[in-house]
Amino acid sequence: MISTILIVGGGQAGAEATDTLRREGYAGRLILVSEEPQLPYQRPPLSKKFLAGELQFERLLFRHQSFYDEHRVELKLGVRALRLDPASRRVLLSNSEEIVYDRALLCLGAVSRQLTCPGADLAGVCYLRAVADVPRIQEGLKPGARVVIIGGGYIGLEAAATARNMGCSVTVLEMADRVMNRVVASNVSQYFEHEHRAQGVKIVCNARVMRLEGLGRVERVVCADGSEYAADLLIVGVGALANVALASEAGLHCDNGIVVDQYCQTSEAAIYAAGDCTNHPSARFELRVRLESVDNAFEQAKAAALNLLGRPTVHDRVPWFWSDQFDSKLLIVGLSQGHDQQVTRGDPASRHFSVCYLKGGELLALEAINHAKDYMAARKLIADRMRPNLDKLADPQFALKEAI
Repeated sequence: MISTILIVGGGQAGAEATDTLRREGYAGRLILVSEEPQLPYQRPPLSKKFLAGELQFERLLFRHQSFYDEHRVELKLGVRALRLDPASRRVLLSNSEEIVYDRALLCLGAVSRQLTCPGADLAGVCYLRAVADVPRIQEGLKPGARVVIIGGGYIGLEAAATARNMGCSVTVLEMADRVMNRVVASNVSQYFEHEHRAQGVKIVCNARVMRLEGLGRVERVVCADGSEYAADLLIVGVGALANVALASEAGLHCDNGIVVDQYCQTSEAAIYAAGDCTNHPSARFELRVRLESVDNAFEQAKAAALNLLGRPTVHDRVPWFWSDQFDSKLLIVGLSQGHDQQVTRGDPASRHFSVCYLKGGELLALEAINHAKDYMAARKLIADRMRPNLDKLADPQFALKEAI
């Protein structure tokens, strides 16, 4: 009988695992340790409605305090796990408390990749990862403020849209030759660049930041080509790294994340992991992946919780992602790595189209722009490894599910 389960991390994965364990009948001691002082909350709105002041913090909470009280969840908030000893099954916390567990689940998430250029430590240089980051950014989002965003990925572009809607002058500096370079097709990048520029956002690609300048506070960004961009506020969105320090120092196998098997088990039998911090196998896509995805954290945490209870459950769901920018919604399902063919359904000028990725005729992934029907159909078609008729696939007059 498992008497104590310890969950380290209070994000999406930690919250879902807690909920699943109690819902599935686990009656033993359940402890949730979170470095943040708040109850577990949703992160996606941080760059959108919450940043804009349109959403109260209580609306972000997965569960209120009453849930944790009623389900006998011991919350240790604002406390960091300092050291993990798999041999003795103990965790030392930053409040000097030591917890002995029978099984542990690491939901450590990811941490923002930091700028390393000169001036990166100036005041006014902000990152957007946690709710505590938001007030500092909001202070600078005044009408007419010059906001520079380094990084044209999801976070950077979502923050750009929010800042622009709040009346700021916004410039996005992207090191690659197009925004969202690593995650979407070129015509999808072009679509979002056009949408941002139409709203008054300045997007500069091939921009390599060399240094930040200012007297105590950031005042300008200087790029390798000598161009300069005045900044009252700087938001950095240059990616994230798996938070593996606790696991690595404990001797767990880590390689671009905490390495787990299909059952979410680490190299230590009594320790499992879920969410953004994990590197897990995907049988469907025949590769190992580390995903920064709310859906993956949710699904993997459910599987991990069942495995903690001794109910073998494989985690191999088709992942999906989304991004809201101005009035456009991007929905991505599947993984496009290794594709050998790309088909666009519809005209990007219509603001309603999809891009399909195939390998050997099999549908691997789809990016839908303002096209929820294609996205919903693709979730099942990709999971079932279907091979669409290419002529029908390219014709938006056919529903995606009819292209098989």
